[in-house]
Amino acid sequence: MSTLSPNAALSLLLTPWTSPRRGTLVFPWSVWIFRVVVAGTIIIQNIGAMSSYLLIIKTELPAAISEFLPSDHSGSWYLDGQMLLIIICVGIVFPLSLLPKIGFLGYTSSLSFFFMVFFALVVVIKKWAVPCPVTLDCINEVFQISNATDDCKPKLFHFSKESVYAIPTMAFSFLCHTSVLPIYCELQSPSKKRMQNVTNTAIALSFLVYFVSALFGYLTFYDKVESELLQGYSKYLPHDVIVMAVKLCILFAVLLTAPLIHFPARKALMMILFSNYPFSWIRHSLTTAALNAIIVVLAIYVPDIRNVFGVVGASTSTCLIFVFPGLFYLKLSREDFLSWKKLGALFLLLTGAVVGSFSLVLIIFDWVNK
Repeated sequence: MSTLSPNAALSLLLTPWTSPRRGTLVFPWSVWIFRVVVAGTIIIQNIGAMSSYLLIIKTELPAAISEFLPSDHSGSWYLDGQMLLIIICVGIVFPLSLLPKIGFLGYTSSLSFFFMVFFALVVVIKKWAVPCPVTLDCINEVFQISNATDDCKPKLFHFSKESVYAIPTMAFSFLCHTSVLPIYCELQSPSKKRMQNVTNTAIALSFLVYFVSALFGYLTFYDKVESELLQGYSKYLPHDVIVMAVKLCILFAVLLTAPLIHFPARKALMMILFSNYPFSWIRHSLTTAALNAIIVVLAIYVPDIRNVFGVVGASTSTCLIFVFPGLFYLKLSREDFLSWKKLGALFLLLTGAVVGSFSLVLIIFDWVNK
């Protein structure tokens, strides 16, 4: 039996049906509920992603600015993370998010990727600039590395109460599913093969940067590694010129990436609320402004980026990566249920449901016991 193509599956899921009596476009209740659930998951996921990016700006930008100042300027407005966050969102993120097409942001996204490559290279280089065991005065001990204690011996597996955040964070990091359709529409000659090549390349390059950064970040700080890796370098290598430069690059990368995530979030929100209305700049602008306001509030009041990665990664990210793809395939495929592909889809669905639920419960349990 043949299976449905991605376009046919998408059309079946999202295209209204014509009522023979009234001649109007309607959705069957089951499809409509499914549609709202998926769109709501996309909205929550992308709001979480954008708020985590802005949280990085709120915490890292004031520190980056202060390192370039010759004297103490504590209390100044340009060192207030919340004030800088609001200014940047109004002056940069919001205007870029208003763009009606995602194609232009491909240039900013490419620039962001090169910034992340620079970050990974610096993490590798600075592994030999931070002594071990790590001390707060290590700036005076550069290249004097000692491996005399067990603190400097890497462990293949290290389990602690923070380990529960690992899988949700990885799921959060590799989630690009919500941007696939907008990117597909912007391809010069859209096809399944070309989109697969784009996806494979993007995932492979992202994995390489993530793996190198995580590996050498761990080999630098071991059990003292921070949830935000750059905070460790700020603590142990203050006023280091290369670290200061990479901080600015990361901030620019985050700043240029945040508007890109607006597109699927806004598309999902407008699909739920205004699917039967023609395009309107007023509606487009108000929806974008509302999303910006929500993510700014979250970025201001969420204390730790790990909380965003953990909760969003364990809930919406696992749904979009594991649960929904498996569920869609089981629903739309015409193959026999005992075929290898359908069994694989069932395994994907169950794995996502179990891992996501288990991680979310452990994260909540960790919060309660703090």
